[in-house]
Amino acid sequence: MKRINQIDHFIMEALSRSIAMRKLKGKDLEILKKLVPEVEEKLRSGSGIEYHSILPPVSMHYAVDEEDFEERLKRLSGEDLTYLVDRILDESECLLCISTEYAKIFVNVLAEKVSKETAERIKEMYVSATGYKL
Repeated sequence: MKRINQIDHFIMEALSRSIAMRKLKGKDLEILKKLVPEVEEKLRSGSGIEYHSILPPVSMHYAVDEEDFEERLKRLSGEDLTYLVDRILDESECLLCISTEYAKIFVNVLAEKVSKETAERIKEMYVSATGYKL
């Protein structure tokens, strides 16, 4: 029980830092549009996007299942994925805010499109932070 409370605390702390530190702009919105082309209409209409991270809303609100999430991630270039990795490492992108299954998919796409070393680094960070195996 104590381990679960520590994980919940860590996730909430990471989420609050992420929300406080980041407003999607430029490269973030470019990546979001690749992952979720349907948001482009919202952006054009001026209604804006209130997301503070990219992966959580894609996984929770747009991807219909794990296969769809993977297909969306595979639309990204290695450069886009590296940008997301950099944001995860600086804690402004919240990988800990998506399910373990979706995090595993993200790591697998990293291994395929960026490098196995980068994927392993993100996997180790996720496992260390959550205690869940990918």
